[in-house]
Amino acid sequence: MLRGMNRLALALCALALLAACGAPPDDDGRVLHRGNLVEPSTLDPHRARIANEQAVVYDLFTGLLTPGPDGRPVPGLAERWEVSEDGLVWTFHLREAVWSDGIAITAQDALAGLRRSLDPETLNPFPTLLFPILNAEAVSEGRAAPDALGAAAPDARTLVLTLSHPAPWLEDVMMDSAAMPVPRHAIATHGAAWLRPENLVVSGPYRLAAWRSHEHIRLVRNEAFYDADAVCLDTVYYYPTADTAAAERRVRNGELHLNAEYLAANEAFLRREAPELMRTAPGYVLRMLTLNTGRPPFNDARARRALAMAVDQDFIAAELLRGADAPAHQFTPSHVDGRGGEARLRWADDPMEDRRTAARALLEEAGHGADNPLRITLAYQPAAAWPRIAPVIQADWAAIAPWVSVKLETADTPIHYARMQAGDFDAATDGWIPYFIDPYGYLMVSESAAGEYNYSRWFNEEYDALLARSHGEMDAQARAALLAAAEQMLLDSAHYIPVFFENRRALVSPRVQGWIAHGRVANPSRWLCLSDD
Repeated sequence: MLRGMNRLALALCALALLAACGAPPDDDGRVLHRGNLVEPSTLDPHRARIANEQAVVYDLFTGLLTPGPDGRPVPGLAERWEVSEDGLVWTFHLREAVWSDGIAITAQDALAGLRRSLDPETLNPFPTLLFPILNAEAVSEGRAAPDALGAAAPDARTLVLTLSHPAPWLEDVMMDSAAMPVPRHAIATHGAAWLRPENLVVSGPYRLAAWRSHEHIRLVRNEAFYDADAVCLDTVYYYPTADTAAAERRVRNGELHLNAEYLAANEAFLRREAPELMRTAPGYVLRMLTLNTGRPPFNDARARRALAMAVDQDFIAAELLRGADAPAHQFTPSHVDGRGGEARLRWADDPMEDRRTAARALLEEAGHGADNPLRITLAYQPAAAWPRIAPVIQADWAAIAPWVSVKLETADTPIHYARMQAGDFDAATDGWIPYFIDPYGYLMVSESAAGEYNYSRWFNEEYDALLARSHGEMDAQARAALLAAAEQMLLDSAHYIPVFFENRRALVSPRVQGWIAHGRVANPSRWLCLSDD
């Protein structure tokens, strides 16, 4: 497509996205323009893992439960559900609803969605979310047939899940895209092509009208949606806005109605110049570094700990992020319910000079020095303030010793994470927001069941055992103690290096009604409207 465009057209597109390359002039009704940070790599609900992919997925598909205006689960395709007294049996009662092509949505579709999400051929990067369901792990690993899954559809409007252990966070999981029903008939007819706009059959408030790669995704109202009469917006555009500073200007100029992020470094400027646009909330996002333990030098815990000691989280938060985000000396934020104990980086309160000295000693103990210099590459994505932070971390590591050299490289976010999933990196910037708000939601990324989605390739049987024991522990304090012990083990291993906890930030035009600032993943367009003024 770009090959056929002349340079003037490209320039106009870059300078005036909406005017030159955005909404066609024949859009009627209320049209919302959303900045969404990155170009999605997929809109398949069972493959979408990046938050900005899921933002679009939540507009196209509805789970049995779905994110409400505040991001918390509310009834979706299930109008109600019950949980047995022992917490092991969940029964969902589906409402009368149809796919966008008019075919009825049934409990069999929900069952098919769970089985497809667990099928290794689907390439769901994180099937672990569904592992509380009986036999889900065995199905995911191919050790059990799909019909062994603890899920049944006794009739067209009832889905029954049997769990292997109580999972009070299952409501959050059931609104996640990994648990969404899929249109069996469309997949059977079109195969992999079912995701093309002309073939995509959806259950959500919007349907896909067009996807112009690296330009925009255009959604239009799904008149077949069960609550279509309550949906305000007629058309929604999603734009990739990797250049956050440029996106900020577009919101301020009225070209975008909202952008899913603004730079922490610009907080003071925005509070002075455009406070009416700012929407903030305490966040659940951990921004961290991931070290690849699958190859040298980070298959040696001493090298990992050395680099972890040398990262100055306090300087990054105070100076680079201007206090807009908090330094992370632990893996789970303190405000997460159920977190207990004092799990923390053991060197967090030591002076940086002492930490560098200890880091150098660890690297020398691991065999590095002038005759065997440590040469590594730090990969970072152009988002979440990493372009400003990565050079500082590079300098932190280089300051350990003159024989430590760090090369920086960058790639677009989907490519960045694809390389991490393939194990093609030394050290890389990373982020984690759990799909359910619980300490285990943070720690599960390091358990063996996480598979390739644990980009660090670190696995530990003792760690797995602590998490497994926490699932069966009904006493809240005892469970918190087990999770705290697991978190300390994770921190001591240093395969993940916490850097900062990011607050949820967005720029939203005053014309946008219904936006609630919260720390969870999604603000679906279903709940938004535009004022005429």
